[in-house]
Amino acid sequence: MNLKTEKFYQKQGFQNIFGVDEAGRGPLAGPVAAAAVIIYPPQLHSAKFAKANYDLFQLLKILNDSKQLSPKKREEIFQLAKHNPQLDFAFTLVSEKIIDKINIEQATFLAMKKSIQKLAKKTKLTPDLILIDGNRALPELPYSQKTIIKGDTKIASIALASVIAKVIRDKKMIALAQRYPHYHFEIHKGYPTKLHLKLIKKYGICEIHRKSYKPIKILNF
Repeated sequence: MNLKTEKFYQKQGFQNIFGVDEAGRGPLAGPVAAAAVIIYPPQLHSAKFAKANYDLFQLLKILNDSKQLSPKKREEIFQLAKHNPQLDFAFTLVSEKIIDKINIEQATFLAMKKSIQKLAKKTKLTPDLILIDGNRALPELPYSQKTIIKGDTKIASIALASVIAKVIRDKKMIALAQRYPHYHFEIHKGYPTKLHLKLIKKYGICEIHRKSYKPIKILNF
């Protein structure tokens, strides 16, 4: 995979470019997560940023679509991102209760928009362009946006947002596993695996299951 940086869009006059992606549309339990990322242009005349530029290069070398990375690699990327001044990010979790109330698509849009708002506030920057993974634009967003199918395999900031959203959601599901040990959320993260479905049949559903999802409706008898 050959990830592109945001230089192509910067050459078109866009400077503050946020990449956005989500994780957790498919699980039967837990929240959906989204992240927004900005990668700053290289600082060519700064000793401090020379190392940051190198570290960013190393990060991008191992960055890939989060679905193709091991949990260990995703965590490595996440830690590199946390400590690199060449980029900033923000993330949002939207609970299963809100998913059930407004549906998963709207909950995903909400998580993305909140992440964009948080990143804009954190960086004190108004985004000139939002790059979004997929083919659905965000409704009622007051910024220019471009949807990119399989953007997490093409654009660096989207790929990084994909990894961050996945890591954040996995951490949340591991924490929830301690509250609901019967379901082993630390293993399947709420996805409809054979183990998860077996445990639902055995114990019924718990309060973090998405009750609007068809498999839960069928199994919750």
